[in-house]
Amino acid sequence: MKQLINDFFDRYFHDEESVILLILLSIALAVLLLLGSILAPLIAAIIIAYLMQGLVNLLLRYGASPRLAFIAVYTLFIGLFLVLLFYLMPRAWNQLRRLANEIPNLLSEGQTALMSLPENYPSLFSEAQVRAFIDGLGGEIGGFGQTILEYSLASLPSIFAWVIFLVLVPILVFFVMKDKDQLVLWAGNFLPRNRPLMIRIWKEMDEQISNYIRGKAVEIFIVGGAAYVMFVILGINYALLLSVLVGLSVIVPYIGATVVTLPVAAVAYVQWGIGGEFYTVLIAYLVLQVIDGNVLVPIIFSEAVNLHPVAIIAAVLIFGGVWGMAGVFFAIPLATMVKAIINAWPSRVQSKKQ
Repeated sequence: MKQLINDFFDRYFHDEESVILLILLSIALAVLLLLGSILAPLIAAIIIAYLMQGLVNLLLRYGASPRLAFIAVYTLFIGLFLVLLFYLMPRAWNQLRRLANEIPNLLSEGQTALMSLPENYPSLFSEAQVRAFIDGLGGEIGGFGQTILEYSLASLPSIFAWVIFLVLVPILVFFVMKDKDQLVLWAGNFLPRNRPLMIRIWKEMDEQISNYIRGKAVEIFIVGGAAYVMFVILGINYALLLSVLVGLSVIVPYIGATVVTLPVAAVAYVQWGIGGEFYTVLIAYLVLQVIDGNVLVPIIFSEAVNLHPVAIIAAVLIFGGVWGMAGVFFAIPLATMVKAIINAWPSRVQSKKQ
């Protein structure tokens, strides 16, 4: 056993830089786990500044001065931030409240549909089984509603924290973008002077994760906008809220589109029942997902990220379990980072082959 452990360390930690990198990764993970909620505005600002840097580089390639590129991109960010904060979010929240008020109608429609099962399929369902299921489901929904109420009351103090978050993020984005070079130089002072492994990992991460995150931002706007236009044309209620959900669903491949199908189908069912309009909405939503997966994604991403579907789902489960919704949103970039570290990590076997 001791020999196996010695062989393992000799194979993967024979290089001094790999040991230092392991220590730095452990420290970063501990900071995120212990201080992640406190540092959330700073982390969000760094991510947003990283996204905006792609537009800055694009303007620089077209001959714009660094100052002009920074001002133009930051102005665009502030404009989008204000539209999201004062237009999109309030309207989506109002539609969410209206939808919550219609949940009793949805439950009533669902109960009626369930009670028709014994008549249509007497050999599969009995009336007693359906009633028992409805009673159990009602109890679960009641408990869920009570949990939401308790959570809402308990989360009132966090409103102040959200206000601070919304104020700090634009300010931090400004300084992170403005002083990017100085901040990178300052952070580099804590790293070894000779760091080929870290440079190799950073290059792979920067190439793949930057393309992925920026591509996802474009995909969210395109899919969400197309869904909004489609829902407005079809006349479905809560078009803005549903289009926001559809846009955000592309963040988690395979899982997101499947989960968002439920609210889309539920709203269409309550509004029209089972009929032509209901099937038209579902078919249109399916066509949108097919176009997104088979046309839009290959055009935007090309070969930016190459992760197996099992790896994607595993990343969503692991990081979502650790960091909640934030972990779900960043599961694929985090999985890509892990993959880049594994691919670039030096081993004695690789050294001998080279």
